[in-house]
Amino acid sequence: MALCLDWPPHRQAASGEPVMSRLSFAHSRTVHVRTAAFGLAAVVLLSGCQAASAPGGSPSETSSTTASPTSSASAPEASATPVAPPAVYKPADASGKAQNVPVPVMPELAKENSKAGLEAFIGYWYAVKNYANQTGELSVLSTLSSTGCQLCGHMQKAAVDSYRDGRWIAGGTLHLATVEMDWDADTSPHLSRAQVIQDAISYYNADGTEGRPSDAATNDTFVILAEFETAWKVVDTGVIR
Repeated sequence: MALCLDWPPHRQAASGEPVMSRLSFAHSRTVHVRTAAFGLAAVVLLSGCQAASAPGGSPSETSSTTASPTSSASAPEASATPVAPPAVYKPADASGKAQNVPVPVMPELAKENSKAGLEAFIGYWYAVKNYANQTGELSVLSTLSSTGCQLCGHMQKAAVDSYRDGRWIAGGTLHLATVEMDWDADTSPHLSRAQVIQDAISYYNADGTEGRPSDAATNDTFVILAEFETAWKVVDTGVIR
């Protein structure tokens, strides 16, 4: 069976505007209470012979000194500084664009020139493509491919066009199912095959109306050519027909 690459699978709408390619791609501190021992001092009452009071005289008064209880007012506790709840990710839908889309973080392994490093890089590349497809933001994705990768450029343009003039898309999430490669450390670029499942895509205009008919979900196998200099870059890619 012949292997051919679809160069490029980028389509145009009837209006002539480019649309998103199907390739656009988880002490207690134990408080020890110490009880202080308080000794009770014995109160010795000294009594003596006392002359009788004169008639009408006041009886001798015994004065006792009683310590008034000390009132301790507890100082009010400092009020805790309110902490704003973390922003919650909301996928795009018919009501609006995606919100608070998490920015993918490159795993350390993806910086390594090895088979495992390339596999990790491919996973990261698709994660960044998902981020671009949900936001139209390409500052990271554009650094992960060479300028000679024409299809990479088409996919980046499609992601931007999907958000031009207030438009947006919903769905289209890419799921990387498998990655296979015949690793040879002495060969460059390295060829990998990736099975990618993409969810259905809905297109919306700025006013919320449907921009164009939805695209159905797909399940395709892609070839990915990548090389390592100081970091991995995709130099070419395409779908296997």
